This record gives sequence, structure tokens and C-alpha cells, in this order.
Amino acid sequence: MFTGTPSFLDASINESFGNLLAKFSQTNNLRAIKKVHAHLLRTGIIFISYTLQTNLAYAHTNCSQENNIQTLTKFFNSSILTHPVPFNSILSCFVRNGHPSVALKTFTFMHVSGVPIDTYALCSSLTASCLTRDVGFGKQIHTHVVKSGCGSSVFLGSALVDFYSKSMAILDAAKVFDEIPLKNTVCANALLSAYSDAKMWENGITLLRSMPGLHLCYDNWTFSMALSICSGMYAIELGSQLHAKVIRTIHNAKSDVFLLSSLIDLYGKCGLLIKAKQVFSMAESPDVVLWTSMLNVYGKNGNHKEVIQLFKKMLTKKVKPDGVAFVTVISACGHTGQIDLGIEYFKSMGRDFGINPNPEHYGCLVDLFCRAGELEKAWNVVKNMPSKATQSVSVWGALLSACCDHGHVDLGKFAARRALELDPMNTGIYVLLSNMYAKCGLWDEIQQLRELMENKGLKKDTGCSWNVGLR
Repeated sequence: MFTGTPSFLDASINESFGNLLAKFSQTNNLRAIKKVHAHLLRTGIIFISYTLQTNLAYAHTNCSQENNIQTLTKFFNSSILTHPVPFNSILSCFVRNGHPSVALKTFTFMHVSGVPIDTYALCSSLTASCLTRDVGFGKQIHTHVVKSGCGSSVFLGSALVDFYSKSMAILDAAKVFDEIPLKNTVCANALLSAYSDAKMWENGITLLRSMPGLHLCYDNWTFSMALSICSGMYAIELGSQLHAKVIRTIHNAKSDVFLLSSLIDLYGKCGLLIKAKQVFSMAESPDVVLWTSMLNVYGKNGNHKEVIQLFKKMLTKKVKPDGVAFVTVISACGHTGQIDLGIEYFKSMGRDFGINPNPEHYGCLVDLFCRAGELEKAWNVVKNMPSKATQSVSVWGALLSACCDHGHVDLGKFAARRALELDPMNTGIYVLLSNMYAKCGLWDEIQQLRELMENKGLKKDTGCSWNVGLR
């Protein structure tokens, strides 16, 4: 078995076939790729050039047809190839093209067939395990890493931290991080991101403060995650210190959308709208992410008129809004009583921007009519919604809240029943229903509702504001 291209195989042949395969891959010409594949098999060239094996694997996996995936897997499973390079290529392409389960099967075949498994293959397989949510397979790869003595690799360590983090095994991720002898900023960022996602704010702050002692520098992603943690904790003082450090150390901060978005979110959550607006204004070319972040800041702070004004300005700047932006602006129309404008924005989603409304958008539309006391129109929206939207508690919560405000008991009961079918333990629905009964003087129903809540072990916490809808 050759481990490389022998001298008698002209390099120009490799280059010629490689260029052909690259061209056919770019044009997604599967038929032509198969013809080249057949020729390489007939001539035997494929078995003595792992460079061509790699190019062939890359070309095949870049064609997304399912039958091609099966053909390529069958070829590799039946071949005598033992060089890891083509397998690494196919592993990476399977993961990149949305076939992580096939990538794991390829990795298993490599292991069973004695194909050398290197760091590249292990990292790709960990990514595939994460995408398939196969924690067991990922742990087996971790065991292989330890047994093979590759545990000191910072690249594998980072991949393992990322795998456990995305699998929400945060303690395992932290343990792997601690065991990496020579850490880098990448693996620290992976763990920091995990702490942020899991709302383990204090752990995130501890890791952040330990990084200088580990000789790890803060990069753009570190600052973004750190600011997200400060936002979750409403730690404005620490967040302001980080902002100052960003200004001193990050030369391209004005062009980093995610970093600026994290700053806007921090100041917005802490009610510092002027600061948030200053950050937004410093962006070199704000994209939809920054516009949406600023819209959310205004919306969450009750500045609904500013939301609508900013959204109009966004459209004049030819920035295409996303679904989140429409949720914010339609909700703002409801709060300002601009029903016609809210309806027009809802219609423009699909008509002008090709965005299919999701349950949250329908919930905003229902809330729009409910706030104006147009319960009949709100009910018509609910009746004509797609079935997926009817599975949203927020839609029924908005309708129930409006029924409570306007004393529409029968419709309110129906909305509450549908909401509780979706979320039987949602205490906020019971509270709204109880408020509606109290407003209408239905004391017997209130008593029955209290008994039902006691039987279910439900209790409204003192001072809690129940977020069951969009009101």
C-alpha cells in the first residue's frame, strides 16, 4: 500500500484531475464527478494517489445529493485506502454539508479498519457528535483521546470544551479546561461561552479574571461573551470597565458587529439608552444585527415611538429587517395604538422581504388588536393562523389578557384552556384567569381555580411578574 504519490505518477496527472474535480464540484456536476471517479478506478490511479483520493472525497461531499453520500460512503467502506488525509476531508465535508451522522459512521469505519486517526479527525468527529446530540459518542472520542495520549493537544482540548459546552455538560467542560496543560484563548472562550449560555454568571466572571494569570489575552469574542455575562448580571460597573478596555485594546471594535451588539444590549438592559445609542452611532456600517439590537433596547425600555422611528430609518437605509426586528416594531405599534401601521408591517414581512411569520409575529398581531379592544379581529387572526402558530402560549396569553381587560369571560376561558393544554404548569395563565374572574365577580370560579392550583402544587411567587404573553 503506497502512502503517497509514487515518482512514476506524473504530478501533472494529479493536478489535471484535481482541477477537473474542483471545477465539477463548484458547478455541482455530480455526473461528471462520477465519470472521473470511474476512470480513476479503472486505471487504478485512485489507489496510489491519496492526493486524488482527497480531491475525490472533497468533490463528492460538496455535492449534497443524498444518493451521492451513499455512493461515496460505499466506495470508502469497500476500498483498501488507509491514508487518513482523504478520510479527514470527507469527515470535514460531511459535517460542513449537514451530514454529521454519516461523518460519525465514517469515523467508526476508520477506527475499525485501522486508518490512523489524527487530531483533525477527532476534532471533526467531536463537532459531528455535538450536531447529532450524541453525547455518548463524544465521550467515547474523549476516552480515545486520553488513551492515545493526545490529551495535551490544545486543539483537541478546545474541541472537547466546545463539545461538552454545547451538550450543556458545563462541569465536564470546566474539568477538561483545567486539565489542558497549555491553554489558549480559544478554549477559554469556549468555556466562557458555555457559562454565558448556562447563565452561570459568577463562574464566567471568575474565569474572565483568571485569564491574565494564565497568560491568555482577551480577544473580540472574549469581550463579547464577557459583556453578555455582565448584561445577564446587570453588572454595569464591570461592563463599563470592559468597554474601556475594548477601546484601549481592540483596534477594529467599530467593525465588530457582535461586540457592539453586546455593548448595546448591556447598556439597554441597564436603562442607559444614551450610552447604547452612542455605541450604535460609532459603528462604521451597522448591519441588521445592530439595528435590531437598538430596536430591542428602545422596545424593552418602553420607548415605542423611537422603535417605529428607528425602524423607518432602517428601511430608508436599505437595511433588510429580520424576523426579530418585525416582532419589536409590530409590538411597538400595539403600544402606541397604530393598528393600521402594525398590520401593514405584518403584511410587508412576506410581501416585501420574504419572511414567513412565526408564532411570535402572530402573537404580536393578536396583541395589537387586543390592546385596541378589537377582540373580534384578534379572534379572527387566531382562527386563521397556521397550525404551528396555535401551539404558542404567548398567542393565547395575549388573547386571555385582553379578555381579562374587557370582561370577555367565555373567550377568556377558551384561551386559558388552550394555553394550559400547551403548558399545564404555567402559573401566569392561572393568575390571569383568576384576575378575569375577580373582575367579573365570579368568586366560585376563583375558589375552584385556587383548589386546582393547590392540587397541582402551583403557587404564585410574591412580587413576580408573569410573562405569559407580549403585554
